Amino acid sequence: MRILLVLCILLLGALQYRLWWGNNSLKEVVRLNEQIQRQQQGNTELQQRNELLRHEIEDLRDGLDAVEERARHELGMIRPDEQFYRVIRRSSQP
Repeated sequence: MRILLVLCILLLGALQYRLWWGNNSLKEVVRLNEQIQRQQQGNTELQQRNELLRHEIEDLRDGLDAVEERARHELGMIRPDEQFYRVIRRSSQP
């Protein structure tokens, strides 16, 4: 009877060792779950970015509004019938 008790305690100890410190321990499982969550968040951000880029590509392919907007903001272009005014603020120092 005593031998059976000792064997059960040894078996329980071996199982506890694997659970807490061995391969695929609880600590490693928690770490992997956190890594999965970070990766999924990164994937979500990249999907949103891709969607914005997809919309921008469609705008550039379909309409001239996006091309005109880019020309105005990035190149400073204006239409022939428009006037351009530049407002310069004075600094608040005397």
